[in-house]
Amino acid sequence: MQEFELFNQEAEEAVVGSLFLEEGLVKDCTIRPEQLYLKKLQRLFAAIKCLNEKGKPIDVISVVEEIVTQNLESIGGISYITKLAGSVPTTANFRFYQDTVKEYYQKRKAVEIAGRIRNDARFADIATTLREGIHDLMLIEDHLGDDDLGEIMSSLVDLYSDCGKDLGEITGIPSGFKKVDRLTGGFQESDLIVVGARPSVGKTAFALNIALNASKNDIALIFSLEMLKKQLLKRAASCNGRISSMKMRNPKRLFNEMDWEQFSDAMGNISKANLHIFDKAGMDMNYIWSKVRKVRREYGEQKRILVVIDYLQLIVGDPKHKSNRQAEISEISRGLKQMARELNVAVIALSQLSRGVESRQDKRPMLSDLRESGQIEQDADVIAFLYRDDYYHKQSEQKNIIEIILAKQRNGPIGTIELAFVKEYGRFADLSSGS
Repeated sequence: MQEFELFNQEAEEAVVGSLFLEEGLVKDCTIRPEQLYLKKLQRLFAAIKCLNEKGKPIDVISVVEEIVTQNLESIGGISYITKLAGSVPTTANFRFYQDTVKEYYQKRKAVEIAGRIRNDARFADIATTLREGIHDLMLIEDHLGDDDLGEIMSSLVDLYSDCGKDLGEITGIPSGFKKVDRLTGGFQESDLIVVGARPSVGKTAFALNIALNASKNDIALIFSLEMLKKQLLKRAASCNGRISSMKMRNPKRLFNEMDWEQFSDAMGNISKANLHIFDKAGMDMNYIWSKVRKVRREYGEQKRILVVIDYLQLIVGDPKHKSNRQAEISEISRGLKQMARELNVAVIALSQLSRGVESRQDKRPMLSDLRESGQIEQDADVIAFLYRDDYYHKQSEQKNIIEIILAKQRNGPIGTIELAFVKEYGRFADLSSGS
């Protein structure tokens, strides 16, 4: 009986082909040459890695030059390399291709180890055979450098050696609101922060305020799945320039001279900010990963990056979960947390809440109100809810005040903070400082 080979040629070719398409992508590639099954792709990938280490460009000419001393025909000749370089239309799915290659490599190793256990079980001591076999199986997912604590220890030493200096209480990306930053220490890189609220309470406005504040000194990326970039920029100008949103709808008719000056100043401030907005329809996790990875590579590890997702439930999930919405959202939630960790970014994901809030006398959201998945609660490092009393009670004495309810913080305290919310501008502010 012919043995079935565990590999995916299309995925392996897509991984190597992607490295020609996007400059610098090889630096983010975590595959090792031996994890590829096809020998010709192993040799080609090894040549690309060598070029990267030498600081040389990666293209068909440079790769051919690198392997010319070897048997070029053994990898299919120049025609195969050229075909491979033009075979991948986009690098947006690179993470999927890479994960597929790794998965097949793990399957091959598992089969290899199982075969060795089977053969050794005939003659060797069974206890030793099983112990060594299980140990080898557990090492399949091991990655070189995963247990290296040197860099982490060095960064901790740097952090705590500065304790005698007056650096304030903020260790993460500041939100721009004193009480929020005091409670959270700023938004930490590698954290997934979920902000939940009912529709029209102010989720997008809150996230936009934070992104605008963060983009002054750090990098802010907004993935807007509900609103077009132009609409979001109008909101940003209204917030930054303190211009009424009503006037922003028809500026030619309603703007006065002062409004035009404020609008001009606001657009100037926004253009200087480190702000990136993506509004492509039907975004999925692969698209989001590719854009964040590209920005991380562009700015390096020296810059902190804040990623805002507006909002989580609109991300296009894997088609295999189409009939199971809970599984779809769970996978998206895990993907956002994985992205935060692997790319070392702080991710703020806005989330819709279930209608269960409306059926209670106290409308303040709770963890159980997170819509469609308990996985979100599990993956999130920080969960905050927005609540406005004047949203539910028109005669409320808490006019223009919004509560930020910190319901979960994996590495810190929880509590409730009140901020001023000027709906006219979509602007948040510390209560003590007014609007």
